[in-house]
Amino acid sequence: MSNKVYIFDTTLRDGEQVPGCQLNTIEKIEVAKQLEKLGVDIIEAGFPVSSPGDFNSVVEISKAVSNPTICALTRAVKKDIEVAADALKFAKKGRIHTGIGTSFYHINYKLNSNPEEIIQRAVEAVKYARNFIDDVEFYAEDAGRTDNEYLARVVEAVIAAGATTINIPDTTGYCLPQEYGEKIAYLMNNVPNVDKAILSTHCHNDLGMATANSISGVLNGARQVEVTVNGIGERAGNTSLEEVAMAIKSHKDLDLETGINSKEIIKSSRLVSTLMRMPVQPNKAIVGRNAFAHSSGIHQDGVLKNRENYEIIDPAEVGVKESSIVLTARSGRAALKHRLQVLGYDFEPAELDEVYQRFLDLADKKKDITDEDLQILAGREQEQKNKPLQLELLQVICGKSTVPTATVQVSFNGDVFTETASGNGPIDAAFTAIKALIKRRVRLEEFLIQAITRGSDDLGKVHVQVEHQGQTYYGFAAHTDIITASVEAFLDAVGKIA
Repeated sequence: MSNKVYIFDTTLRDGEQVPGCQLNTIEKIEVAKQLEKLGVDIIEAGFPVSSPGDFNSVVEISKAVSNPTICALTRAVKKDIEVAADALKFAKKGRIHTGIGTSFYHINYKLNSNPEEIIQRAVEAVKYARNFIDDVEFYAEDAGRTDNEYLARVVEAVIAAGATTINIPDTTGYCLPQEYGEKIAYLMNNVPNVDKAILSTHCHNDLGMATANSISGVLNGARQVEVTVNGIGERAGNTSLEEVAMAIKSHKDLDLETGINSKEIIKSSRLVSTLMRMPVQPNKAIVGRNAFAHSSGIHQDGVLKNRENYEIIDPAEVGVKESSIVLTARSGRAALKHRLQVLGYDFEPAELDEVYQRFLDLADKKKDITDEDLQILAGREQEQKNKPLQLELLQVICGKSTVPTATVQVSFNGDVFTETASGNGPIDAAFTAIKALIKRRVRLEEFLIQAITRGSDDLGKVHVQVEHQGQTYYGFAAHTDIITASVEAFLDAVGKIA
């Protein structure tokens, strides 16, 4: 059996079913191009018969990318298949993905049919699709809850009809890993012509086991995994691309491989998160903000001695520059000593003990310990206790029929400077004005607004991350006016640039 596991990405089809995550055609093309850089084998670009927009997206994505196979979804309906074939006419490599429900629930309650009729409809759909294209994938919807013996009959019939890939979806996320793996193994051992097709996993995350189920399927013979970037998808989401790719890469003893360029993972994650307006939870595996952050003193000490003590993945392998040592009240002396040395301080053990006690007192009062805080703890005299850049005045003009404009007045070392700029919105205009004031090339890498509690009058906390000449700087601020908070956070970050 081949050791290549094909990555079938359905971010643009299944992932887009999340309420509020719909993309326009231009945005879909941007994601598709990044998926090509990432190295996915198949891109499911849409469900062409569902809308003119989906049809057009499949057409334009087919034109925009060259290496991945472009797949279009259909039901086991002739009209769906005809429209999908038309949408794929520009694809260098095209695939029609057709199928029908096979579980007791779907056959009886959704389709009002019977098992024999379902097999007949499945075979007819595959045969009809083969009239248009050689690469046909069949999905047995709700296969996770389908009787294995009946499922094997369906799979045998559609392979005989010409299907080249068989998708075994755990549509409701019901299966346990062992159960799903046994289902794949049953098909591998009981479908006579299974060698003429590739079995594929497609697992949902309703019970939090989508990745585990997918890996279990691969271990039992599946050689295609259907995934989405960041694990987005309807309800609790789909199998996460980055989790599957890194699980396989980390476990070299499995003797399996994918074509994924893992160093493009973070870039892909952030693009999808931004365009789909779907924030990634901080503790999300592989791509979460805290995936490579350490605040426990025991963990920090171990990582500083040898990264592999607590990290099974080198952050650089997924596109992260380095691990993050976050100083909190839980941090130990080793982490504090390391950070002080980075800032240019080297203390004797007794001196470090004294600084560490003052650090703990401060950490109990403050959630985030900054480099400026550490400099004060270390006894460095500062010319002023406050931040170097102070916002003195902010005035913004915006509205539906108005070009967003911002006037920003900033004080620095007793001098006051004023700049006015326009932008795509009031925040962009204010940031542009600040960039003109500081006269430095600064790139905004992350911008996050969070409500502290609830309500339209809530206090908004803003976190920004900027990059300047290869260095990363962070800024924070809170205010009931989110534009003011955003500007103060940006000033906090750029004020740290030497």
